[in-house]
Amino acid sequence: MPIDDAIVEQVRAAVQTDRLLDTAMRLIEVPSPTCSGAAVADRMAEILTDDGFTVERPEAGWPESPAVAVRFHAESSGRTIQFNGHLDTVHLPFVPPRVEEGVLYGSGSSDMKGGIAAMIEALRALRDSGTLPAGSVLLTAHDLHEAPWGDGSQVDRLIDAGFVGDGVLLPEYLCDRLPVIGRGLAVLSVKVSRRGEPVHEVLGGSEQPSVIRAGADIVLRFEKLDDELARKTHPLAGRESLFIGQIQAGEIFNQSPIVLELAGTRRWLPGTSADDARKQFHEILAEIAEQRGVEIEGDFRFVRDAYEISETDPLAEAFQDAYSAVDGQPLTVGAKPFVDDGNTFVHRGGIPAVTHGPNATGAHTVHEEVPVEELVRVANVYALTAIQYCGE
Repeated sequence: MPIDDAIVEQVRAAVQTDRLLDTAMRLIEVPSPTCSGAAVADRMAEILTDDGFTVERPEAGWPESPAVAVRFHAESSGRTIQFNGHLDTVHLPFVPPRVEEGVLYGSGSSDMKGGIAAMIEALRALRDSGTLPAGSVLLTAHDLHEAPWGDGSQVDRLIDAGFVGDGVLLPEYLCDRLPVIGRGLAVLSVKVSRRGEPVHEVLGGSEQPSVIRAGADIVLRFEKLDDELARKTHPLAGRESLFIGQIQAGEIFNQSPIVLELAGTRRWLPGTSADDARKQFHEILAEIAEQRGVEIEGDFRFVRDAYEISETDPLAEAFQDAYSAVDGQPLTVGAKPFVDDGNTFVHRGGIPAVTHGPNATGAHTVHEEVPVEELVRVANVYALTAIQYCGE
């Protein structure tokens, strides 16, 4: 249902670019690598408190850096929409914030302190304009998102503790589609080892169990499995996969090494069990260890599960109405190429989730950047989605 033009204009007038940008820069200027988000969470709580909001600080299983939560209620009852973001950044050299020619730079500007600032500004705009017709907004932010340093457990505990809405928006840097499905992800690591010491090939090395041959077997078996997984497809999300991106072994060309390590990923579609994928992984390793006379340790590190929501879910429809009001047309329905906390909200909490953020670049690099006008756009979309979703 189209949103009334007068409401759109009220929200647009209430979103203040300078205030939004100041918030983003104040968040970015506080370094917050994963597992070290206490200071930036305190900063966010301070900003919201100074804005007049009542701030909660649930530990959610991570007392080193309690999460941040704010609730804003309309006068009438209705749905609760949640704006959720992660305050932690990947472990790279810190880049302080700066603005040049309308672009915001700095660590977390695209992933995702810029997006968090936009959702804070959306909350302010709803309060200042008085346009939330019913229901409420729950704004949450947390640590422990970025793998491999974090395990996603703080958002798990927030869900378990009831810090959830009826639907959730997440401002990750995905802006060109409405993602209604996403694959699950596990990070794979394998260590192949043999007993003894490294030894020259002509001094007995050739007679030792070969960790490299065992590694080659693993690669071939994983390649065969990947071919099988390619038959499991979804028209939007593509195929299941097993990918190897790293292999390391040996100190010199003619020495028999004692250790080989490899790493990669396993991605799966809704309908595939993470436990079954884990079991399959370990069965392959156990078989090769026995055949080659080596020891193999495998780690199937679960990151997020697969999920799917309906494009006719009330949250998806409210989002499309809001996006159309801002951009002039709805987004194409598609798949989420990465995993994020939206996967967790759907799979663990049974809560529909839509990932949508600014058109930002440089995530997981030292060159993060986002146009300020994109942050303003996201703030408008979030506020209008709340109006449409909570008022139905």
